[in-house]
Amino acid sequence: MRTVSDHKLLVIDHPVVADRLGRLRDVATPPTAFRQVVSELSALIAYEALRDLSLETTLVDTPVASAVPSERVTENVLLVPVLRAGLGMVPAIQELLPRSEVAHIGLRRNEETLEAQVYLNRLPASLAGRRVVICDPMLATGGSLAQSCSLVKAHGASNVTALCLIASEPGLRRFHDAHPDVLVACAALDPHLDHRGFIVPGLGDAGDRLFGPPD
Repeated sequence: MRTVSDHKLLVIDHPVVADRLGRLRDVATPPTAFRQVVSELSALIAYEALRDLSLETTLVDTPVASAVPSERVTENVLLVPVLRAGLGMVPAIQELLPRSEVAHIGLRRNEETLEAQVYLNRLPASLAGRRVVICDPMLATGGSLAQSCSLVKAHGASNVTALCLIASEPGLRRFHDAHPDVLVACAALDPHLDHRGFIVPGLGDAGDRLFGPPD
């Protein structure tokens, strides 16, 4: 396994990740398969991004030995999906982290200004001492992810990680201008945005491909 790491950026470079990424990009991938691949890729990204989770040592009995030292994850991670596309990432990450909890943030992009507007905030009153993992498939302009990080920090979070499927170079620069302390982990860093603020080559609208276009 290789990673591309630059300060607070982690791009997962692995044949399995590349395979799943290619399927996501393919316009011919149907919604059912797209949802499955989003799930698989989310788990792979989380696996690499959360290598520093805290552990405790306990004792277990195996079928052939007693009191064998065994390590378990102790952190109760708070997953924060950015609605609606972030919902597609959460179930697979919860499979990795069964002690995790979920709190939702809803942001709606103004299609004229491309700025994000908050319409839902279900964060706990205090996030002091909690590890927060924000799930947002597409880091495009960087506005929605930056605003999400500002929200969780306003609730006291200081240990924040952002998991994305694809990030854009201009969006990442804007995001890290606002939050230089937050690690962004993703499967690809794409070079451009189009006039609508979509990542190029990207994969289109992740929410629409996961759940269908809005009415």
